Amino acid sequence: MSAAKGKKPLQGKRVLVTRGAGQAGALSRLLRAQGANVIEIPAIEIRTPRSYAKLDAALAALTRYDWLVLTSVNGVEAFFTRMRKRRVRTTALARLKVAAIGPATKRAIEHHGVRVAVMPREYVAEAVVQALRGRVHGKRTLLVRAKVARDVIPRELRRAGARVDVVEAYETVVPIGSASRIRAALGGERRPNVITFTSSSTVRNFVGMVGDLKLLRSAGLASIGPVTSATLRELGLKPTIEAKQYTMEGLVRAIASSKS
Repeated sequence: MSAAKGKKPLQGKRVLVTRGAGQAGALSRLLRAQGANVIEIPAIEIRTPRSYAKLDAALAALTRYDWLVLTSVNGVEAFFTRMRKRRVRTTALARLKVAAIGPATKRAIEHHGVRVAVMPREYVAEAVVQALRGRVHGKRTLLVRAKVARDVIPRELRRAGARVDVVEAYETVVPIGSASRIRAALGGERRPNVITFTSSSTVRNFVGMVGDLKLLRSAGLASIGPVTSATLRELGLKPTIEAKQYTMEGLVRAIASSKS
């Protein structure tokens, strides 16, 4: 993140962070460290699922599984929170091998004292499948994720011979009040120069709240990775920035080095 002497790369840039209210802080701090003026308006809110029946059943039978796959920090926290609520000790995970989709998810798992056996080099569902394909034949695999998620992992692991149980640990919804705040920010004189997107859910919710995509013409659209970029294109938008490393740090590096 090089810049002229005495000037930070994002000095004077207004960057809109669309992560959930409880998660925006890490990305915002990284952006501010590079000189950005950060605007936080959540495009996503994490809620508990309507029913814990399937998750509770899985927790009661953890010793029957060979693999546990966690694909987000939200999933990790929801999973371990429910474990505590049901008084299931982490020792119940002792014989399971755990796979994490990326470094943030891995850190969150290890924070609970659980070792991660597999983390792919690229932090997307397809890479998780590639890393596990030769290890799961005939194995019982528990995939913990959001209510609405891509079906790549369960579909491809089943093709590889795994017996996969998919359980939802949380769901994502559109935050109340964000739509009016987003439209006001985009229509004002101090509209953002860059808008960040860290998941397909943030893209879909954001576009639904904006309504008129013409409001986004003057802003750079920064994506954390190819899956999020594909969702932007699917909804008629062109990602102008894409992180090479699919992390918060990678996203900030990409924004700092761009011309947007």
